[in-house]
Amino acid sequence: MDFANQVVIVTGAGGNLGAAIARELAARGARLVLADQSAEALARTTDNLGGDQFLALSGVDLRQEADARSIVDDAVARFGRIDALANTIGTFAMGRIEEDAAAHWHMLMDLNALSALLISKAALPPMRAAGYGRLLHVAAGAALKGGAGMSAYSASKAALMRVCESLSEETRSSGITTNCILPSTIDTPQNRAAMPGADTSAWVKPADIAKVAAFLLSTAAGAVTGAAIPVTR
Repeated sequence: MDFANQVVIVTGAGGNLGAAIARELAARGARLVLADQSAEALARTTDNLGGDQFLALSGVDLRQEADARSIVDDAVARFGRIDALANTIGTFAMGRIEEDAAAHWHMLMDLNALSALLISKAALPPMRAAGYGRLLHVAAGAALKGGAGMSAYSASKAALMRVCESLSEETRSSGITTNCILPSTIDTPQNRAAMPGADTSAWVKPADIAKVAAFLLSTAAGAVTGAAIPVTR
């Protein structure tokens, strides 16, 4: 999985998972376009990378088509092409249907599903022109089954899975693949703080997810498309 001369966009690069994927790809020689809404969070990621083989783009909102398009345009302007996209944008909220599930619906659908659709739409033209591309999105195990308080979140991640499946069908025989990964609870400082009494033994570390992501973003994964791959412990 050599990424030398490969150009990869990582969205949500200021988050725990986005930063882990950026580090994994940088170690494998990738040239990176790192995007995040927060300049402060993005700076923490880029400070740990070293070198100058990356472009950092802050203040972008993937719920806006113009922002998604600007990321791709800036990537092509800097590096000449795009080989892969790792989209880690997403959020979580709980709410029972009788209480506040409806209040979270649009926010979750926009951040978890619409953002994936828009950044994929933006990335496809240069990939089609090159006859090659890798699209990877982060869904969740909750996409497979609803649970108490999880209706809106599960629905939004299931919607993301359907977007990925449709993208895969729409790009067959084009050299472009689309997949998503389904992590269990990710072992982050934020999750540990939010669930102090939880059993973390089944939680998955960002660095372990990043290794799976690297494979799916690589030239070696050409035979894998339309897949939703669990990443758990």
